[in-house]
Order: sequence, then C-alpha cells, then structure tokens
Amino acid sequence: PVGELGSARAEFADRGYDKASIRAIARGAEVDPALVHHYFGTKEQVFTAAVEGAFAPALPLPEIVVSENREDVGERLVRFAFGIWENALTREPLLAIMRSAVSNETAAGILRGLITRQLVSRVADEVAGPDATLRVELAVSQLVGVVMLRYVIKLEPIASAPSEELIGRLAPVVQSHLTGAAPHP
Repeated sequence: PVGELGSARAEFADRGYDKASIRAIARGAEVDPALVHHYFGTKEQVFTAAVEGAFAPALPLPEIVVSENREDVGERLVRFAFGIWENALTREPLLAIMRSAVSNETAAGILRGLITRQLVSRVADEVAGPDATLRVELAVSQLVGVVMLRYVIKLEPIASAPSEELIGRLAPVVQSHLTGAAPHP
C-alpha cells in the first residue's frame, strides 16, 4: 500500500483530483487497479489516505503550542510550519493536496476535515481564552496564505524571500491570534 499512496500523491499532484484515476494510480505503483480498490476503496478513500499520510509531519503541532512558555508560541508555530514547507520531501505531497483541494470540492472537504480534526481542534484545546477555535483558524490562515503565495502561486517577492525574514514578520501576527484577546469594536 505504501507504493500506491506515493503513486496516488504523484497522480493527484500532476492531474488534480478530478482527472486522477484509480487506473493511473495503479499503473504508477505497478499494481493491478483491483489491488488499489481492495486496500483503499474509492478514489475519495485513496485521496483521504494520501492526505493523511502527507499530513503526518504536521501532527506534532499541538504539542509545539503547549510546550515551553506562551511568549514565543507564534514563532515556534511559524518556524515549525516553515520546517515542513521548506523540506522538499514533506512539501511535495502537501502541494499535491493543496492543488487538488483548490480545484475540487470533494478534495477540499477531505482536507478541511483533516485540518479541523488533526490541527485546529487539537490546538484549540490547548489555547487559553475565548474564541480559541477562531483564533487558531486565523493563525492557520496566515500560514496557509503564505504557503499559497510562496509555493503554489510563487508570487514575488514572497516566493524568494529568506525564510527567516518571513518567520520574523509572521510570528508576531500568529502570536497575536493565539494569545491575544478579541478586539473590541
């Protein structure tokens, strides 16, 4: 099944969710399509397994938020995210997922569910104060926006800016979302 998941990630990256097929995934893994169906089921289930596997490097995130002190939680979170995205081995599968999620509602729903279950709700459980879920989602949105512009759209100068510069600029914003009080209108 590991070969099938690698082939699935490559297929989703190259063709997107809509155009990817079980037959092409099986061909890439050099197995019979029936074997892919046997282990994973439908294309949606293959995509879910591929997403979960690619998302594994982000799973320690809640522990990063609660470890040590809260004064630098924003920097630790941003630095952790950049560590994942700057590494080609972890970046490529995540890019495939993001590209599919942007172009297909089924893929977006799978990614949304995974982000909600594995990241947002777990981190929100560890963040003190009111509106924890909203504040965590806002922090994540800062990072997802940078990821889209830097790695998917490749908008300059953000695409080629040094990681340390971006970390320094993003950390206070993420810190504010995670630890700040809601603004009063």
